[in-house]
Amino acid sequence: MFSWQVVDPAEGEAVAPHQRLSWGKTVGLGAQHVVAMFGATFVFPLVMGLDANLAILFSGICTILFLLICANKVPSYLGTSAAFVASVAAIRGQGGDSSDVTGAIMVGGLVLAAIGIAVHLAGAHWIHRILPPAVTGAVVMLIGFNLAPVVAGIYWPQDQWIALLTATFMVLAAVLLPGFWSRIAVFLALVFGYLISFLADKVLGPITSVTPVSEGQPVEHLRVSWEAVGQASWVGLPSGELADGVSAVHGPSFSLTFVLLVLPGVIALVAENVGHVKAVAEMTQTDLDPYMGRALFGDGVGTALASAFGGSPTTTYAENIGVMGATRVYSTAAYYVAAVVAILLGLCPKFGAIVNATPGGVLGGITVVLYGMIGLVGAKIWVENGVDFGRPANVVGLAAGLIAGIGGVSLTFTDNFELSGIALGTILVIVYYHLVNRRGADSGTVTRSLSHPEDT
Repeated sequence: MFSWQVVDPAEGEAVAPHQRLSWGKTVGLGAQHVVAMFGATFVFPLVMGLDANLAILFSGICTILFLLICANKVPSYLGTSAAFVASVAAIRGQGGDSSDVTGAIMVGGLVLAAIGIAVHLAGAHWIHRILPPAVTGAVVMLIGFNLAPVVAGIYWPQDQWIALLTATFMVLAAVLLPGFWSRIAVFLALVFGYLISFLADKVLGPITSVTPVSEGQPVEHLRVSWEAVGQASWVGLPSGELADGVSAVHGPSFSLTFVLLVLPGVIALVAENVGHVKAVAEMTQTDLDPYMGRALFGDGVGTALASAFGGSPTTTYAENIGVMGATRVYSTAAYYVAAVVAILLGLCPKFGAIVNATPGGVLGGITVVLYGMIGLVGAKIWVENGVDFGRPANVVGLAAGLIAGIGGVSLTFTDNFELSGIALGTILVIVYYHLVNRRGADSGTVTRSLSHPEDT
C-alpha cells in the first residue's frame, strides 16, 4: 500500500491514488489539504464545547486509520463532523456535560461502523431503499434548522456587531472569492473576526455581555483574551479543562436518552460518506463501490476512537475533495502528509490555546451562516434528486417529522425517558414516509454531491 508510482504528469493530466508527485510537491499538496480542512475542523469542536486541539490531532490520526482501512483506494481527509452539532446542543440543553456528549457520539460512531460492515457484506442498495433522498434531505434539514436557537441564545448575544461583520464577510468570501479561497471561507472569516475583535478592544475597550463561563450574568470582558495562550507550552499533549469543567482529554459517559439524540446524525453521515465516495469514484474514473462499506466503517471507527479520548466526531471532507477536483491530484500520499501535519499541530498546546480564545461574537457570525447552510443542504438533496413534492406521500410523509424536530416537540414515556427534537423528528420522518410511500418513487441513490455545509 505504501509504494506509490512516481509520476511527472503533463499539464491537466491527473495523478491517480496509487501515484504521487515528487515528495517536495506532495508535501506542498498535503499542506494545502490542511488549509482546506482547517477552518471547519476546529470551528465545530468550539461550538460543541470540545477541545479544538484534540480535534485537530485526531483528525490526523483518524485520516491515517481511514486510509489504511480503505487500502489506500479512497483518497479522503477525516475532519470534524457537523452532523452531531444539533445533538450536542440538545444534550447540553438537557443537562449533559462533555463526557455525556462524547459517550453518545462514541455509540453513534460504533453504529456507523456496524452499518459499514453490513454494507460491505450485503451491498449499498438496502441503504438507498431505507434512506431515499426524500428522507435524507428531511433529516439533514431538521438537523441544521434545529440549531437556530443555539446561535440566537448563546453565540450572537456575546457580541452582536462583531457577529454581524463576521457573517457578512463570510457570505462575501464564500461567494465572491475565486476557486480555492472560497472553499476556505470559514477559516478566512475566523481570521477576519479575530482581527476586528482585537481592533475593537483597542479602540472601543471591553464589552459587557454574557459569556459561556459567566453563569448567565453579563460581565465586562475583552473580546480577545490570550491569558491562556501565554501559559501554554509549545509542545505537549492537549490538556486543561473545557468550559463545563470536564478535562479536555476525558473518558465517555453513556445515557440511552443522549444516545438516541445522536442517531439522526448517523443518518446524515451515511448519506454524506456515500455521496463523497461516489464523487471520488467519478473524479478518479474508478469503481469504488466495493470500498463503500470500508469507508463507512473507517469513518465510524474514527469517530468512536476520537470520542473515546474526548475528541470530536469525524467525517470525510468535501473541502478536500474540492481541492482534488481543482488540482486533479488524487494521490493518497498527499493525505498522509496532511495527516502528519495535523498531528503535529495537535501536539502544540499554544496553537490550541489561540484557537480556544476565539471570541464568542466571531463564532456567532460563523455559525449563523453555517447552521443555515446545513439546513439548506437538505433542500439541495431534494432538488438534485428531483424529489416530487406534487406527490402527497412526499409532502405529508415528511411534514410531521420536520415540525417535530425543528420545533422541539417531545414524547414522554417515563419520568426519565422521552423522545424530542431531532430524535423524534427523524423517527417520524422515516416511519411516516415509508408508511405512505408504497410505490417506491424517489427512492434513488443518495446524491453524490451531498457536501459539507461549510463547503461552498
